[in-house]
Amino acid sequence: MGKEDNIESFMTDFSNVYASDLLPSKHGGEFTEQFLLEVVDILLHYIRKTFDEKSKILDFHYPHQLLEGLDGFNLELSDQPEPLEQLLVDCRDTLKYGVKTGHPRFFNQLSSGLDIIGVAGEWLTATANTNMFTYEISPVFIVMEMILLKKMHEIIGWGETEADGIFSPGGSISNLYSILVARYKKFPEIKTKGMAVLPHIVLFVSEHSHYSIKKIAAVLGIGTDNVIEVKCDERGKMIPLELEKNILQAKKMGLTPFCVSATAGTTVYGAFDPLDNIADICEQHNLWMHVDAAWGGGLLMSKKHSYKLHGIERADSVTWNPHKLMGVPLQCSVVLIREMGLLKSCNQMCAEYLFQPDKHYDIGYDTGDKTIQCGRHVDIFKLWLMWKAKGTYGFEVQINKFMELADYLYKILKKKENFELVFDAEPELTNVCFWYIPPRLKSISNEYERQQELQKIAPKIKAMMIEGGTTMISYQPHGDKVNFFRMVFSNPATKQSDVDFLIDEIERLGKAL
Repeated sequence: MGKEDNIESFMTDFSNVYASDLLPSKHGGEFTEQFLLEVVDILLHYIRKTFDEKSKILDFHYPHQLLEGLDGFNLELSDQPEPLEQLLVDCRDTLKYGVKTGHPRFFNQLSSGLDIIGVAGEWLTATANTNMFTYEISPVFIVMEMILLKKMHEIIGWGETEADGIFSPGGSISNLYSILVARYKKFPEIKTKGMAVLPHIVLFVSEHSHYSIKKIAAVLGIGTDNVIEVKCDERGKMIPLELEKNILQAKKMGLTPFCVSATAGTTVYGAFDPLDNIADICEQHNLWMHVDAAWGGGLLMSKKHSYKLHGIERADSVTWNPHKLMGVPLQCSVVLIREMGLLKSCNQMCAEYLFQPDKHYDIGYDTGDKTIQCGRHVDIFKLWLMWKAKGTYGFEVQINKFMELADYLYKILKKKENFELVFDAEPELTNVCFWYIPPRLKSISNEYERQQELQKIAPKIKAMMIEGGTTMISYQPHGDKVNFFRMVFSNPATKQSDVDFLIDEIERLGKAL
């Protein structure tokens, strides 16, 4: 009997086995082991396919097709339990019709790749199934978080101060914590009295900043109109003179500035705001300085590239997403606050059923009252495990490789006749922005007409890529620039040959457009 026959007969064993037959059911041990081994087999098959560059990144279907059901894969929920055999089919199909974000030719998002140690960490985290609010139910993970926060404080340059921080559900929430704490620091009465007792407050961001800052202003009752966007130079960096001008103008209008959010690694251009100059202005005007380093923070791990974040040590708060350049499985984000105690005093509510003051251990280890959440997922273990596996040096090697790949692509595009860089400057981060210009467009002499046609090219090529499942890359318009491709490197599986493939694929799909 072949291996496939074995699997088939083994599968039929589950046709009359249900979730209720697994542990903690009395004789559920063997069924549980066999079921989980089947799940592991599904995962291993998927992981092998993910790293095979010849496999498709996705088997694309439109939403209506998924809603209607595909080849025995039905997303509708039933009133009666279904057997484990069907659940295993559903597990396979869920992965089959998804996107392999660890594929070496997946370049679509800032977070990509599939780190095996990180995956192991995520499995163990799910098995532990605990909450990060108190030491009594999460002792090891709480101490791990404290150790990692201290390590990240040192890397930023806060080693001498007793700083604080918390791991949160993504960069947007980390940014939210920073603005929340910045406002509380200047106006502690906000916590009890609300916005009604505050003057008309405003904050400043670069025009290339992440959209989450405006969303946060809406959520916190500050209002999106009170987020003042500061002009950037051609490279996408905030212009300090413009910031100074905007602050003085706001004060003249009777507004009260309280915070500047600088960016270290913008989403599209990968630009770094001049942090030292911004810190000087913040000190002069007594403003909280936040640095959104969700994307670019990983460069702090590289001796070769960390100079690009010079001045970050002067920030009051920093957002850093290890699930981006450091390759930790989603999600893993941290907000770091330079002043110890602010997070707690801002968010503390002293729920008596969780944070009893007379516990038998040091209640300083109960971190739950620092957060806006009650339940908090364990995002720390996979990062801790990966750091043990790679060491700080391993992250440095990985990030330097990403930068080398960005430089490789930049140099290729400079020479390619049907490609045009959005701006001609060496990559500061792993972002490389460019247009593909089909031969037909070169004959259009009217610039407006040419731009209108160019606007359609990237979406058409991207649609064909997705339909074919060969590769994935992002595109967008930006300011006055029509749709262009944004390449980013954050996947350890990507090689130079994958970059070559992408360029060839864009040409193959686009030359006739």
